[in-house]
Amino acid sequence: METQARLRRWRLILGEEGQDRLSGMGGASLSGEDAIMDQALAAIYNKAETGGFGGGGGKGPSNPQISRWLGDVRSLFDKDLVKVIQGDAMERCGLKQLLFEPELLENLEPDISLASTILLLKDQVPKRSKESVRAFIRKIVEELNRMLEQDIRRAVTAAVNRRQHSPIPSASALDYRLTISRNLKNYHPGLGTIVPEKFYFFDRTSATAANKWTVILDIDQSGSMGESVIYASVISCILASIASIKTRVVAFDTNIVDLTEQCDDPVDLLYGFQLGGGTDIDRSVAYCQQFVENPRKTLFFLITDLEEGGNRAALLRRLEELKQSGVRVTVLLAISGSGKPYCDEQMAQRVASLGIPCFACAPEKLPQLLESSLRG
Repeated sequence: METQARLRRWRLILGEEGQDRLSGMGGASLSGEDAIMDQALAAIYNKAETGGFGGGGGKGPSNPQISRWLGDVRSLFDKDLVKVIQGDAMERCGLKQLLFEPELLENLEPDISLASTILLLKDQVPKRSKESVRAFIRKIVEELNRMLEQDIRRAVTAAVNRRQHSPIPSASALDYRLTISRNLKNYHPGLGTIVPEKFYFFDRTSATAANKWTVILDIDQSGSMGESVIYASVISCILASIASIKTRVVAFDTNIVDLTEQCDDPVDLLYGFQLGGGTDIDRSVAYCQQFVENPRKTLFFLITDLEEGGNRAALLRRLEELKQSGVRVTVLLAISGSGKPYCDEQMAQRVASLGIPCFACAPEKLPQLLESSLRG
């Protein structure tokens, strides 16, 4: 039975041309679901022999046929494999030209790489497909939001103004962790509980506007930043909805766009980005400096691949000035959905030599990074 299972897998890997050889080894022909799976894979990976989706006459595949194919793929393979197969279909079969067909978008598995391609081409979206494109982008945003929102809110709540305490009692401001740790010595065996001698309370007055933390996200919108822009947009909107901090969102290539007012809706925010163009990081950092009111209560996240097209020496000086003033500066390098970073390594080393953290961060680790930055 194990041999048959292995031969079946090899048959699916090798395609129809492997049938004769595997049959001689005792392998059976495919039937049922395996046959449908084989046809779905052959439509992409045997394109040279089969003509891809229907082949014939150079007229290209029909939309209904592709829609059926997408439905088969989603029903036959797990979610991660579907994303790989979709990506291969776009590249190998020339399906990018059909990417904005409403009936196709409805059948596509949400995928951040595909979403970044759509955003890069969003100005080419035909009128009939605009709503379908927005709905597809919103699926991605909602998925990321579910992954990140609770952890980010928890991180901010745990970190902002939690270093200051007040003698004024308040049940809602009780610092449970400090109260328990300081009173462990007062454990009462008879009662089976701790009897605190002293309670510790957070300073509620530290949440006033003058003492709020400011978080500035300066986001590179050059063409290589598609996936990072999507993550940054979702995080920006989550932070903007937290009353205990002030959030500024700036996008740049060779121009600068302040997107702070669009943080109510992450899809609207994403549509405010214009992916592509050159890069002038120094100019953007200079623009962001005006929002630093209290340096010691400001986090500055520069999200970029550090492929500086402007004045590199000036950029390094400006980042060093921000750090020396008391701003907590972090450079988050461009990252793909798989967590793989890419950047100008020489520039990254020079930034890191200034004592400024400069690294890529997997998306699920961003809440932890935010909390660590707030805690210093």
